[in-house]
Amino acid sequence: MIQTLPHPTLLRYVYNELPADEQHDFEEALLHDPALASACADLLLAQRTLDRLARVPRPATTAAILQYSRTFMR
Repeated sequence: MIQTLPHPTLLRYVYNELPADEQHDFEEALLHDPALASACADLLLAQRTLDRLARVPRPATTAAILQYSRTFMR
């Protein structure tokens, strides 16, 4: 299944990057376009889910990177 990126305005809305007037217009569009509203809800859920993920590498990963970097110091 090939998926395309959503409309750029939708992404800017999800990341709260729209100017106030464009945001208002986009929210009006959300009220009248169920497909757009569904896509927006999906992206907001994905954004919240990803924000909760840990952003720190496992200690084993850090150790492996440091070990690898030591091979260049010899």
